[in-house]
Amino acid sequence: MPATRRTDVVLLAVAIVWGSSYLTAKTATATTPVLIVLFLRYGISAVACVAVLAALRRSGPLTRDERVYGSLLGLTQAAVLALETYGVAHTSAANAGLIISLTLVLTPLIDRVGRPDGLPSSFFLAAGLCVAGVGLLVSGNGLRTPGTGDLLILAAAVVRAGHVVLVGRVAAGHALRPLHLTTVQSVVGTALFLPLAAGGLPAALARADAATWVQLVHLALFCSVFAFLAQTWAVQRTSATRASLLLGTEPVWALVAGIGFGDERLTVLSALGAALIVTGTYWGRAVERGARLAHPADTGHRPEPAPTP
Repeated sequence: MPATRRTDVVLLAVAIVWGSSYLTAKTATATTPVLIVLFLRYGISAVACVAVLAALRRSGPLTRDERVYGSLLGLTQAAVLALETYGVAHTSAANAGLIISLTLVLTPLIDRVGRPDGLPSSFFLAAGLCVAGVGLLVSGNGLRTPGTGDLLILAAAVVRAGHVVLVGRVAAGHALRPLHLTTVQSVVGTALFLPLAAGGLPAALARADAATWVQLVHLALFCSVFAFLAQTWAVQRTSATRASLLLGTEPVWALVAGIGFGDERLTVLSALGAALIVTGTYWGRAVERGARLAHPADTGHRPEPAPTP
């Protein structure tokens, strides 16, 4: 297989895995409390990362920057996953995957807070298209107030955008190794959710069946560890535009997973909303990237607005 095609396949696999994570998390939280799911997802990820680091003896110990910034990013990532997991427990997997894609248009807005350079008016038109799409997506058969789950996912999109901006700025100024950074974030998340989950952990472990463990392993090893490391490997071997295009299919796969495997349904209005969100995010990302390329000297630290696990 040619190198370019192999890289594309890896990026597409990451997008598919991330898209599947919403249905997996929703299914897992139907039988296991959210805090238990979060703790076990992080715990399994941490064990896997530490094991890989131990096997790679030549990788060297953690640096001070990796410990400090990994801990900081671990806090923001934990906030994102907590909001996402609580949100998907109260809405459909399809809705969650589509609403979280607003991260792509929220990231450049947050990145430019307090900065003199602006965005073209077409970007705000694209953002408006996304907002209209969310309104239709959650409307069902008629316009209504978004549910608790939809609002939590919307909050997750805002926090996730801030996390992406923070990752970009930290990575631009420091030499951080992806596996080491992922390990610190996983350990931080495990430590955060352990005291919150400890009380109900014995009962949850006693009730957990094989299907629950498969879901947790999928979230931990595939949606977290594999996806982050595979994304890092792939984006170093292709253009930012190509990587962003393939990773940006995440909401489409979330929709496919929710409808194809989760027995979820979209009304005509919801389907129109989904189409507007996908169109708006792709349009907004293209406009924002064009603006960055037009002013390269002023945008060196900005992250490519791609999804993160």
